[in-house]
Amino acid sequence: MFKYVLLFAFVVYVSAVGSSDDATAEVKSQHADVRPDGFDADLDTSNSIHVVSAGDAQGNIKGEFGWVSPEGTNVQLTYVADENGYQPKSDLLPTPPPTPEAIIKELEYLKSHPQKETKN
Repeated sequence: MFKYVLLFAFVVYVSAVGSSDDATAEVKSQHADVRPDGFDADLDTSNSIHVVSAGDAQGNIKGEFGWVSPEGTNVQLTYVADENGYQPKSDLLPTPPPTPEAIIKELEYLKSHPQKETKN
C-alpha cells in the first residue's frame, strides 16, 4: 500500500514542478484515507493541480489528475491500474494510426474461414 501512496506523492510532485508560479503554489485541500480494504485520496492546489485516486485491497487503482500547462491548456488524464497494467486515457496522449482496410478485410476473412486441425 505504501508504494501507491509514494506513487501518488510522486505524481503530485512532478505535476507541481514547472513554471515559477508552481514554486509558490499552496495546497487548497488534501484528503487521504488509507484502510485495510483500500484507500481514497485527493489533492487540490492553488495552481490548478487536481488529483483524485482510489484503490482496493487487490491493488487496483482508479484515478484522475489534471493541471493547466504553461501554454494555458487544461490537461486532464484518467487512469486505471489493475491486473492489465497502467491504462491512461487523455485527449493529449498520442494514438496509433488507423488499421489499414486491407488488414481489416484479411482479419475478417481469417475469422470466417478457420483452419482445420490436422492429425499427425
